[in-house]
This record gives sequence, structure tokens and C-alpha cells, in this order.
Amino acid sequence: MVFGKTDKSMEKEKLVSGSGKTKAKPNMGEKLDMEEKRPDESGSKFYVIVLTMFATIGGLLFGYDTGIISGSMLLIRDDFQLSEIWQSAIVSSTIGAAAVFSLIAGVLVDKIGRKKVIMMASFIFTAGAILMAVSPVDKKEILLIGRLIVGAGIGFASMSVPVYVAEAAPSHIRGSLVTVNQLFITVGILLSSIIAGAFSTDKENGWRYMLGIAGVPSVIQFFGFFFLPESPRWLVGQGRVDEATKALKKIRGLDNVDREMSEIEKSVEETKEQNKYNMLQCFVLMVKTQPVRRALVLGCTLQLFQQLCGINTVIYYSGSILRVSGFPSSLAIWLSCIPFTVNFLCTFIGIYAVEKAGRRVLTLLSFIGIIIALIVLGAGFQLSEKNSPPISLRLDNSSTCHTKYDSCNSCIKDENCGFCWQEGMESTAGWCLHVYKDHPERYAMPEGNTTHYNESLCNATNYDTEKYNWANDFCPTDYSWMAVLGLALFVIAFAPGLGPNPWTINSEIYPLWARGTGTSLATCVNWIGNLIVSFTFLLLLKTITTYGTFYLFCGISFLGMSILFFILPETKNKTLEEVEELFMSKEYKAKREEEQKKKYQYDNSGYVDSSKM
Repeated sequence: MVFGKTDKSMEKEKLVSGSGKTKAKPNMGEKLDMEEKRPDESGSKFYVIVLTMFATIGGLLFGYDTGIISGSMLLIRDDFQLSEIWQSAIVSSTIGAAAVFSLIAGVLVDKIGRKKVIMMASFIFTAGAILMAVSPVDKKEILLIGRLIVGAGIGFASMSVPVYVAEAAPSHIRGSLVTVNQLFITVGILLSSIIAGAFSTDKENGWRYMLGIAGVPSVIQFFGFFFLPESPRWLVGQGRVDEATKALKKIRGLDNVDREMSEIEKSVEETKEQNKYNMLQCFVLMVKTQPVRRALVLGCTLQLFQQLCGINTVIYYSGSILRVSGFPSSLAIWLSCIPFTVNFLCTFIGIYAVEKAGRRVLTLLSFIGIIIALIVLGAGFQLSEKNSPPISLRLDNSSTCHTKYDSCNSCIKDENCGFCWQEGMESTAGWCLHVYKDHPERYAMPEGNTTHYNESLCNATNYDTEKYNWANDFCPTDYSWMAVLGLALFVIAFAPGLGPNPWTINSEIYPLWARGTGTSLATCVNWIGNLIVSFTFLLLLKTITTYGTFYLFCGISFLGMSILFFILPETKNKTLEEVEELFMSKEYKAKREEEQKKKYQYDNSGYVDSSKM
């Protein structure tokens, strides 16, 4: 059996065109007719762009919900009287639900179609948004259920939207349209910070508007999809070729899509052949195959350290971080716009730099920037705690808050106490007072049994006035700016490198037969890391201090950078075959070459299968 072709007569080999006619093979430098006609066959871009905009509303909702919890939590925790455990549960429940339902969506998109799963996602998300918005403040369980429902919608959307867009888009703009989903996620995060800021002054119902508004774009997406077609590729896979042809004509705006339909049919058949292993069988084979096993370890390591560096503390808890650094809630919510805006802008830098600087260099530089940012954050909080304002004034009763503590920092660590100070005189006019149980973040409790007590001091009658300020979980400090700087530096370093590169590298390092399973396993590790960080962050702040938490993330990031320095190769400008060779050990490569020598022998005519001789 001959694999190489040396016969000159083969130069006259016939090619079959789309019309069924045969044409002579062109000489080097000539273009095939099919290549010349290709741009015309792509049809109008307008419809597919509209389709992409409606589909990627799912990404917008993902980003919005991810970001809105940062601002809304500052109001929610006060209204619902939430402990650290409950705050962590409400934030991380959406992540856990999204992880589970993304796996379910992976099955449903093949069973019932991409379009139906996206419509299910928008319907579920709308229901969750409404439930969160109407949650009674004495039923935090209902708010938690709403977060879980929204997480289910996010899980469905995160799996179905990229697949639907990729399969509907023409090949020459597919990459650009698929990245719109990632771009819409960052737009959603940015939009959430603006909306949170707009409602930050409404202490009673602001959080309801923040969470409920998310239902508006999901309703638009749901009804918009009634007028959009199903994925032609999925329809072909179901044997519904006529429907697929009709859908493709609608998307392309063309009457003749025969050539693209034949390509889709061929691709579907090839995919069925490649997917002959189930996930468990594929995983076992990946573990047994040395270069694929090494690639899987790298892919999962990248996704793990992307989360363990602490990025989602910035996204989920930026408002809380800024409040703890010394900003009042309404200002902290607005200041969250800074890291979110930087994240949006730096995403474009990553899209440009990944092909210029390379994956390895960009990832390692990203780690260096993240480590510097975490040091700035840790140092800022450490300086704030070291220079905490003293309790300079005391009331003449024997209440614990007035007699037990000497500084603002020690005062606010007691959940029953808070710090009240006269504007501009925190170092000379500060009291440690009891919190008002119904709204501990807003007011101090009016005191009795004292002859020198002004009953309006930091209680409900003068909250947020120019005369007095109140804080139950932060202290006024001159180092608040370091938190803003640290968060901005963090996203500047993260967005172009460690943000997109784990996903890019995971799409390149697996052979075709293992790509789906490898990517799914790495994504699962990402979700798990996300869940761990989001659930433990507030608990870490309480147990090892705020600055200790950021120093911990700094150490984890340094560990991740050190590991990846030794195991991460450069994959830029390499074919998939060349990438596979990067992960081969010397022993595996030698063994493979030996097997090839046994199977083939070389002669002047090309490669000949020795088993047939």
C-alpha cells in the first residue's frame, strides 16, 4: 500500500467541483474556482451578526450576575442580617449550580438542540431574577433559591451559546463572533457596576432593582429566539437535512448552500467517528497515553491557578474589599467600576498580545503582575490595621463596647460593636458603640444610663450626615487608595494573560480524540477552584485577617508561576501535531519511532507499508 505519490501522471488528477463537473488540478499559484467563489457563498453578515447578538445576551447575563453580587451584597447583608457563612453561600451557590447545570447542558444541547437550551437558559434566568427581586428580608432561603435558579440558567447558557454561535457563523468570521461572547461577559460585569452604583443610595430596595433588572435582557433573548433558526449542524446530526438546509439559507441569506451543506454533513460524520469513546473510556486512554496525560495535567493546572490566584474575589467581592479598606458602601459600589472597566479594556490587549508575545511569556508575566498587585493589597490593609484610629472618647456607662476596646480595629472585630467618629476628627473624636441590631451597617444603638450622651450620635437620625460617620466593619484610614490601586493592578495583570490563556492553551494541547474530554475536565477544575475561592474568602478575612488573606493568594500565585515555569511550553505558531510532540518524553518518542520503523520501511518510491510486502 503506497502512501507517497511520485508518479507524474498524478498531476492530471481530477477534482470534483460543487456542480459535479471535473476540472484539471491547478498548477501551483492558481486558485480553485471554489476558493474564488468562497466569499460570495458566505452570504450576508447582517443576519448572523443579529443572531450572535441575541445569543450572546447569555454571556452578558453571565457577566452581569457575576458582577452585580459585588455591589448588591453590601446592601443585602444588612437587610437580611447575613453571617459570613450565609454571604459566602449566596455568592457561591450560583457558581455551584452553574457548574452542575453546564454538565447537564452538555447532554441537552445534543439531545434537544442548541436553540431550545438557550431559550431554557433565558427562561430560567428570568425566573431566578424575579424571585431574587421579591425575596422577603426575613426569608434568606428564598434569596438563596433564586441564586441557585440563576446559576442553572448561567450553566445552560455557558455551554450552549458558544456552540450555537460557532455552528451558525461562516468560517471566515467564526473566531471573531465566538469571542463576542467573552466580550459580552466583560460588558455585563462593567454594566453591573454602573447599575449597582445608580441604586447604591437606596438602602431599602436598591438591591432588589440590581438583581431584578437582570430579567430584562433575558426576556428579550427568550422572545427573540422564537424568530431564530436551530443550528444547521445539529439538525444534520439528527438526520433533518431539509430543515438544516432551510435554516442555513435563512442564516446566510442565500438560495444555494449546497457546498456548505455537504461540508457540514461530512464534518458531522467525522465527528461521529472521533466520538467513538465515551467520556470514561477517553479519560482512561488519556491517562495511559504519556503526552496526553502530561497535557491534561498542564490544562488542569492552568485552570486551577487561574482561580486560586484570587481573581473572583475581585469580581464577586470588590465592593466588600473596598468597604473594608475604608470606603462607605455607596462609594465602594461606585469604585467597583474601576477594576471592572480596566478588566473590560485589558481584554482587548489580551486578544492582540496572545499571538504577538506568545502564551508562555504572557502567562508568566501575568503572574508577576498579579503577585505585585496582591502585595500592594496586603500591604495597604496591613498599614491600615497598624494605624487604626484610637477610641479617644468613651461614654460614662459600663457597656462592653465602651470599656473593652482601645482602637477602631479591635472594636469592629466584635460583631456587636462599631466605630463612630466625627467627620475629619477620627483620631481625636471616636467612640466604640453598640450596633443597631436591625441594621448594624447603618446605625449605632441609642444608649441609656448615661448623662453625657447625645442620642443622635451615629444613630438613625443622623446616619450619613456630615457631622458623624459610622462603620461596623471597617476603619477610616489614609491607605484606602492602596486597595483601589491594588485591584486595578490585579485586573491589568490578569485580563491579558491568565484570564484568556488557560482557555486558549486548553484548546490547543489535546489531540482531536481527547479534546472534548480534556477541555471538560479542565473546565470542571476551573469551576471547583472558583467555588473554593468564592466560598472561603469571607471566612479567610475573619480568620487570618484581610492582609493575611491577600498574602496567602500571593503565595499561591508564586507557587503557580513556579510550577508553570517548568511545565508550560510555548504553543504559539505550532501545528497540533507539533504541540503534541512538545509533551512527549524521550522514552515515548523513541518508542513511537521504533514502532513506526517496524511498520514502515523507506525506499525511493516513498513510504511503503511493510506489512503488505
